[in-house]
Amino acid sequence: MLNVLLQGVPGVASSAVTGYIDTKKAKAKQKLVKIEAETSLMEKQITGEIAWDVEAIKGSKESWKDEYLTILFSIPLLLCFLPWTVEYVERGFQALSMTPDWYKYTLGVIVSASFGIKGASKMFGKK
Repeated sequence: MLNVLLQGVPGVASSAVTGYIDTKKAKAKQKLVKIEAETSLMEKQITGEIAWDVEAIKGSKESWKDEYLTILFSIPLLLCFLPWTVEYVERGFQALSMTPDWYKYTLGVIVSASFGIKGASKMFGKK
C-alpha cells in the first residue's frame, strides 16, 4: 500500500509544478499583451499628432490667420510704449477682464488652434 501511495506522489507533484508553470506563463502572456496594446496605442497617438501637425501646417500656408492674431496681440504691447495711449490700453484690459469666462476660453481655444495646441500646452506648462 505504501508503494501505491509513493507512486502517486510524483504524479501529484508533477501536476502541481505543471499548474504553477502554466499560471506563470499565463501571467507573463497577459503582461506582454498589455504592453503590446499600450505600445500600439502610443504609436497611433504619435502618428495622429504628427498627421494633425502636417495638416495644420499645410492649411496655414495660404492663411493670414496667424499673422492677423500676431498683429492683434502686438497692438496693445506696442501702445504701452506710447505714453498718450497707455490709458486706453489699461481701460481696454479692464473691459476685457469683465468679459464672461466662456468668451475668454473661446478666445484661448482660437489662439491655441491657430498657433498649435502643442505650443499652447508648452506655454501653460502642460505636456
